[in-house]
Amino acid sequence: MLSHHSAAALWELLKPIDGAIHVSVHHTSGLKKRSGIHLHRCRTLSPPREPSPSPSYLDQEGGRGRRLTTHRLRIPVTTIQRTIDDLDGTVPPRLLRRAKRQAELKGIHLEGAEGRRLRSGLEEDFFALVRSRHHLPLPETNVKLGRWEVDFLWRSHRLVVEIDSYLYHHGSIAFQDDHARDLDLRQLGFTVFRYSELQLEAEPDRIAADVAAALAP
Repeated sequence: MLSHHSAAALWELLKPIDGAIHVSVHHTSGLKKRSGIHLHRCRTLSPPREPSPSPSYLDQEGGRGRRLTTHRLRIPVTTIQRTIDDLDGTVPPRLLRRAKRQAELKGIHLEGAEGRRLRSGLEEDFFALVRSRHHLPLPETNVKLGRWEVDFLWRSHRLVVEIDSYLYHHGSIAFQDDHARDLDLRQLGFTVFRYSELQLEAEPDRIAADVAAALAP
């Protein structure tokens, strides 16, 4: 069955990644290596018996009583939970976090995944960016200003940076809260910069330069 980042692409957790297609098999005896296919042997996996249209349908018993395989678009594939488990350590951490967030958006409850923990991953990425680019001074993190908690604060420059993820900022309530927060902070004399999760991944240098300009003497 399809597995690892190939399964993540099928589940629309990640964009397709160039390279071999990853396939997990119960055993490799009698199988020949094929160009473009990366085989993983996993004795706990067996092909699911019947296709299921539901991403949360768990069809085949696996390790520790979990079910590990199902079908999507009539293709045998590891379940979303198993796919996430397989991604851990085989893709960069930022892609693992993205896959987890996409799984949560699909309504899948992941074992050991806490919303705040996923959110903190974005904050860690930004903090690492600040620490490694442009010799920026380190900000305070998760600071209470008035009735709001902000992600990053440079107090002496009265600068606030917020990192927005779709998972935590979609919907009308979050939309209104973000605007109310920005207005309150501006009235308190703070400048507020907002960057999206996608910008943080795709344009880190531009973000660093933007913050550096705001912190310049």
